[in-house]
Amino acid sequence: MDSLTAAQTAARLGVRTETLYAYVSRGLIARERGAHGSRFDPLEVERFARSRRRVTSPSHGAARPAGADGSPLAVIDTDIALIEDGELWIRGVPIEELVAKEGEAPRFDAVVRWLFARTDLPQRDALPLEGPGTAAASRMLAALPLGAGAFSRLLTAVAALAADDPERYDLRAETVARVATRLVAGLVDALPLLGARNEGADGASAASVAARLWPRLTELPATPARVRVLDAALVLLVDHDMAVSTLAARAAASARAHPYAVVAAGFGALDSSLHGAASAAVHALLWRVQSGADPAATAATATRLGGAGIPGFGQRLYPDGDPRARLLLRLMQETEDPRAETALQVAEQVVDVVRTRTGLHPTIDLALAVMALAWEMPADAGETVFAVARSAGWCAHAQDEYRRAPLRLRPIGHYVGPDAADLQRRRSIAR
Repeated sequence: MDSLTAAQTAARLGVRTETLYAYVSRGLIARERGAHGSRFDPLEVERFARSRRRVTSPSHGAARPAGADGSPLAVIDTDIALIEDGELWIRGVPIEELVAKEGEAPRFDAVVRWLFARTDLPQRDALPLEGPGTAAASRMLAALPLGAGAFSRLLTAVAALAADDPERYDLRAETVARVATRLVAGLVDALPLLGARNEGADGASAASVAARLWPRLTELPATPARVRVLDAALVLLVDHDMAVSTLAARAAASARAHPYAVVAAGFGALDSSLHGAASAAVHALLWRVQSGADPAATAATATRLGGAGIPGFGQRLYPDGDPRARLLLRLMQETEDPRAETALQVAEQVVDVVRTRTGLHPTIDLALAVMALAWEMPADAGETVFAVARSAGWCAHAQDEYRRAPLRLRPIGHYVGPDAADLQRRRSIAR
């Protein structure tokens, strides 16, 4: 198993090497002595990192503005998502009810319409989302290099869709709702097909977003059970309170950017190893284990390379486990699909090791990676699913932000650069 040096361990914990050795002397973290110095178990380091209660103290005894240490600067009202007591609620409905039993749960299309209609519950007979019906976005995507990643395709698609929508600058609530449904569906319809089109794969009379997205993620044939899992993934990811990408999207909406620009701003924050791209790292981890690598060694290596924890584990908002991961993995198990069963067995090996060694639980990123591994989707398929789903949530946040005072999400910088102390002294003398 790859181990960490003292310098690497101290960097992961955000402390000096001297502090690290103080932890060792107090028996808080174990080390192994070797010919080249102390070495640390990556999983043990991760467990310790998660258990520490971090406190930021003011530098040089001076008072610092609230939020100067990177903590939240403000509380933003939202009526979309609530995370409380380890559970996720969307518009007052537990997320589990939105992906409940087969034949009973409203599909993603209905949930998106519901976000803007503001009714009590999604309409189960809601029509599928319809795209703009133009080929401009598809033509632009076709011009990209063959190896273009998920976000290159999505950013290109949103730019093309914006250029072709005359209503994009109309920020009235009813117009934003229309634009949002076209935008989300248009993103999917613009993606190139990998497999055969199967419009009725989800059992609906017309093709849902999930049914249209399936052949754009894999060449494997769609089945109602498979499409239902993909549909559930979209529902589970539609919103998640003030995630960093949602904050970026709302900041853009605060400056009165149109919905397409809001989504582009969200993409910019989502396309990161600690957010939307996390499932690709988990996919790589699972693929190595499926190929015969030792689960503990593979998890340790992923921790060492990433430097920010074990990919796919430890969602801080859910100490007892991410309910979205639990629901999606359960739905995959219920498909009784041999491919899904194989991928779930691989994931369970990793989950057992990580839970035993660190106490951490799987996140939605692991569940997305399992889905991609099971059904031969690209490593970045989870990013695509994440982006399509969250685009709807960002547009709902934008619709709300347009009702607020413009440019309200503009924090104040606290200058700590060169000559900061001298500047403060001169200001005091001047007063």
